Amino acid sequence: MIKKKIGTNDVASSSKKELFKLLESSMQGLDDTEARSRLVDFGANEIQQSKKRSQLQVFVKNFVSLMALLLWVSGTIALLAGMPELGVAIWLVNIINGLFSFWQEYAAQKATNSLKKMLPTYTTVIRNNNNRRINAQDLVPGDVFVIQAGNSIPADARVLTAESLEIDESALTGESETASKDQNYAKTEGKFGQNNIIYAGTTVARGTATAVAFNTGMETEFGKITNLTQKQGKLKSPLQLELNRLTKQISVIAIIIGVIFLIAAVFFVHYPWTKSFVFALGMIVAFIPEGLLPTVTLSLAQGVQRMSKKHALVKELSSVETLGETSVIASDKTGTLTQNQMTVNHLWLPDDNFEVTGEGYSNNGQIQIKQQKVDIEKYPDLKLLLTISALNNDSKIEKTTEKKMKVIGTPTEAAHIIVAEKAGLEIPQLVKEQPRLKELPFDSGRKLMTTIHSVNGKNVAYVKGALSSIMQRSGKIRINGEVRTLNNEDRKSIEDANRNYASMGLRSLALAYRELSENEMEIADQNNIENSLVFVGLTVMADPPRPEIYAAIKKCHDAKIRVIMVTGDSALTAKSVALKIGMISEDARVITGNELEKMDDQALRDAVKQEIVFARVAPEHKYRIVKACQANGEIVASTGDGVNDAPALKQADIGIAMGVTGTDVAKDAADMILTDDNFASIVAAVEEGRTVYSNIQKFLLYILNSNVPEAIPSVLFLLSRGMIPLPLTVMQILTVDLGTDMLPALGLGAEKSEPGVMEQPPRARNSHLLARSVIWKAFAWYGAAAALISTFAYLFVNYVHGYTITNLSENGEVYVQATTMTLAAIVFCQIAAAINCRTKKTSVFTIGLFSNRHIIRGIVVEIALLSLLMYVPVLQELFNTTAIGVTEWVFLAAIPLPLILVEEIRKYFVRLRTAKNKNS
Repeated sequence: MIKKKIGTNDVASSSKKELFKLLESSMQGLDDTEARSRLVDFGANEIQQSKKRSQLQVFVKNFVSLMALLLWVSGTIALLAGMPELGVAIWLVNIINGLFSFWQEYAAQKATNSLKKMLPTYTTVIRNNNNRRINAQDLVPGDVFVIQAGNSIPADARVLTAESLEIDESALTGESETASKDQNYAKTEGKFGQNNIIYAGTTVARGTATAVAFNTGMETEFGKITNLTQKQGKLKSPLQLELNRLTKQISVIAIIIGVIFLIAAVFFVHYPWTKSFVFALGMIVAFIPEGLLPTVTLSLAQGVQRMSKKHALVKELSSVETLGETSVIASDKTGTLTQNQMTVNHLWLPDDNFEVTGEGYSNNGQIQIKQQKVDIEKYPDLKLLLTISALNNDSKIEKTTEKKMKVIGTPTEAAHIIVAEKAGLEIPQLVKEQPRLKELPFDSGRKLMTTIHSVNGKNVAYVKGALSSIMQRSGKIRINGEVRTLNNEDRKSIEDANRNYASMGLRSLALAYRELSENEMEIADQNNIENSLVFVGLTVMADPPRPEIYAAIKKCHDAKIRVIMVTGDSALTAKSVALKIGMISEDARVITGNELEKMDDQALRDAVKQEIVFARVAPEHKYRIVKACQANGEIVASTGDGVNDAPALKQADIGIAMGVTGTDVAKDAADMILTDDNFASIVAAVEEGRTVYSNIQKFLLYILNSNVPEAIPSVLFLLSRGMIPLPLTVMQILTVDLGTDMLPALGLGAEKSEPGVMEQPPRARNSHLLARSVIWKAFAWYGAAAALISTFAYLFVNYVHGYTITNLSENGEVYVQATTMTLAAIVFCQIAAAINCRTKKTSVFTIGLFSNRHIIRGIVVEIALLSLLMYVPVLQELFNTTAIGVTEWVFLAAIPLPLILVEEIRKYFVRLRTAKNKNS
């Protein structure tokens, strides 16, 4: 019986005889009996899904957070204190908030069977020496199978025979270039560098082959990556941790205040124990901001909606704020920083060097020399170079939408079609004029592809390939239409040009030709045809950076966010692109996957603190890089699109998958999906995340500051030993917390970014929502002012009706009017607070007093709600309110403006101090 785990290197380096002995198979394939036996032993060739949380578990999760539990307890306390309306109202807030959160996450996270989708449904195997089409799940180690262009690879396999085989391994390695494969063993750079091994989950870009499977299902590289991803648990987001911390803080504060009031009521006011206990419970409920959880949830939901307009789909609400804390972005190169559209940008001839404008798979540029457009009829060698590139080509470009093009074939050949079109060549006409007679397919051994054409009655071989292969086979060179012997000086000039392009991270392809005799055509000997070539020139290409990437990288640097490139591409190309887009300086270190494997965790942690680029990395390397950054205390966002990226996406604080080119596996593992695959969208999302956190802190300030005027009446009641009747009832307190405060608070959640939000470093890990500045402003500034004004309003009504400070109304119409006025004064103070909380330093007149329409609407609704409470009989009875007169309305209308102006003066001095500190 064969081994269940077979090493890739053992398979790659074995001879065919050793291989078939190892797998107990042959070129005739397995017989049916053996295949059935192995299917029992090895199991189905499928990716096993990890057990996902049930919808019930997801649903319940939204009702058992610390803040939610605090509200459940608060509602229970209210019921015990004989306030059923209050208890039920608090529970309803919790229920509505939980349902809303569940629906948001359910809509964003509908389960998919994407891992299974990535494997083919059927494959052609050889069994009993006959070709047979079977379900890919029934493939077993030792099965010989057949593949062709467009097929997905069903298992990890060793190539037995191949013709022009090129595999798209981007889902596994992240490289945009296809990998050439054949039956001969050769080890290249990188973990997946064996050129006679093909991997499950990749696809055939070109050619045909037979191969023998040696690992299936979860034992494939694809399966190992999936297993690594499934084993990972998702950590709580920074916002979840911060809200838990805030809940504990508020709980402690509320309980301490409740205990203090209980002791004061019993021993100072000499209230009965029962009444004192109910009074203390009321104070605990009053100090718990019941509106905080729904306002946080709705603010995050608003952030999700705004991000979706900026091409970022967020799957979990808490991920929005995590983006704002991001200090490191570990980004893939291909398709994220670059366009994933190979583009020819230089054409090199021995006597001329041409530049090519335009980028991507569309004819949007031209060929220039010294910034002047070139007429190729005046440059016969250039025309020949482009003719070879167009005709020695098996790829096609199809238009899928108005803006997008689909490449059928290889990116390199697609780039050569476009550059020929930019020169004005009519490729269909060329194909007719110079019909293809024969083809010598590309293989990784000779690194050449040759097509033979009939050109003006002659048979001409057009050859393209690696420069080293072309130079070995070239004896002549064409310069300015003349052919002469290729000398050492010519060779040096060509190799210097190629070296220069390589140093810039560009890739070169050499082109040559040879006229063939009739005898050579008949023999069609490969070695003979591809010898004594005439060298023509080089085409030079690269995957160009996205146009928006330069500004996006600069914005990251301004925001003190480090961007680390993590790519499967070569070290030279990776560093070149990173330098070009301004990500790194010349002194930056480049670490390859092979070097990374030799580093221990501490060495890697030290390395990621520096300017660095990672190249030729394997999936487990990306995962280690993310963990090393996190071990350094960083909040890490990691991007990716392939199967190889899934473990790192799941480990990261915020995993970001590509929506266009990304595999379903990557999308499942990620917290956020970019609908345009654009790095600039990440930066926009980070800015939105920072704004969301700032807004949460703003409405935390807004909600908490009303606690002071809500508590002060009770303090006065206690300190006066009952001489001052309670100016505010518990239901009136709840009116503020869950009624009038809510809409302006949500308006704060929609506030736009303050100027300079992306010119500050990420929030420190030890900074918190309930910061000292928030506590000071909430209690000692905004809250204290509101407490003074609302208390004055209470006394004002008593004074108007003839009562004095030593003889205040304890019941009746005047008492109800006084409590109503206290409530109304708090509401009008909150109107000023809503305006003041919009900015931390910037003047509200600078951003526009009425620019946030949500707050303005909230204020209008707030006043309307207050009016309903005062003038609707049913509500008057429930909330202990009554109608007020014109004098009282004038008093209330005069409250907001002075508070706004005083706060503007404070902000002015804060800006002066900040500017002074910055200059010093």
